[in-house]
Amino acid sequence: MAVKRKSDSVKFADLGVSQQELLRYYGDMLLIRRFEERAGQMYGMGLIGGFCHLYIGQEAVVVGMQAALKEGDTIVTSYRDHGHMLAAGMDPKGVMAELTGRRSGYSHGKGGSMHMFSREKNFFGGHGIVGAQVPIGTGLAFAHHYRGNGLICVTYLGDGAINQGQVYESFNMAALWKLPVVYAIENNRYGMGTSIDRASARTDLFHRGMAYGIPGEQVDGMNVLAIYEAGLAAAEHARSGQGPIILEMMTYRYRGHSMSDPAKYRTRDEVNRMRTEHDPIEQVRHRLLEDGANEAQLKQIEGEVRDRVAEAAQFAQDSPEPDPAELWTDVLAEA
Repeated sequence: MAVKRKSDSVKFADLGVSQQELLRYYGDMLLIRRFEERAGQMYGMGLIGGFCHLYIGQEAVVVGMQAALKEGDTIVTSYRDHGHMLAAGMDPKGVMAELTGRRSGYSHGKGGSMHMFSREKNFFGGHGIVGAQVPIGTGLAFAHHYRGNGLICVTYLGDGAINQGQVYESFNMAALWKLPVVYAIENNRYGMGTSIDRASARTDLFHRGMAYGIPGEQVDGMNVLAIYEAGLAAAEHARSGQGPIILEMMTYRYRGHSMSDPAKYRTRDEVNRMRTEHDPIEQVRHRLLEDGANEAQLKQIEGEVRDRVAEAAQFAQDSPEPDPAELWTDVLAEA
């Protein structure tokens, strides 16, 4: 049965989240924001080629969800993936080097923005085909189930991908075999340039698993604590053998679908209203100050984040491009 919960007013003290942990969430979200802003600048300078989909505005989703996971849990996502990489603990230098097509990038400069991976951090991509990560995430959950290791997979998808047929094949298999998977729908309201009410007959997407008996919940995706609370419950549901669950994160991207998108399908007032009234980072900043954190602590975090992003950008620019011989590597696996 689908359940809708309003978690807007959840307090971090009620969740057992310390001020130190909330400061970490603040730093993690700020790192993603500043990294993506720098990536946008570098794209404009011609240092990043190909496609580039920025995560600005959606930072709370992956930071809150990642905080609810255990060591060894796996994650997989689509092409708006830099934030997921950073939240999973991947090195900003390696991520930026991959964005710029350098040898020291996570895919040795051959994957670019949409296709980088880290087995060490249990991050299985970045996938460029809309919805293609959902069967992969379901397969990762099957591997956890088969091995009986008590781990789960979080599979991220967008409101555009939810209408793909392979998503529902995956839902059916996951429900049939009670696989330990959390399907996290990042509903940022626009699939490329089409608003959700023009693309989906029913726009409350957490209901989409009802035909398979998959429970669902809608969460304030701009509130990292609401996501953390829902993530803990969803992870426990999947981990305890009850099968898959859907979380619909109501979020918003501030930039266009990709760097080539001027986003003229929405008004400037709409974007500004979301920034001023619902910004996920400002919400946490406000709560920290209310709880007794001081400006000096926050400024220190901001300075550390700024330095890490600057270091990553310089590292990427200083790194060599791949040797042409790399065209022939990672193409065939000898079995």
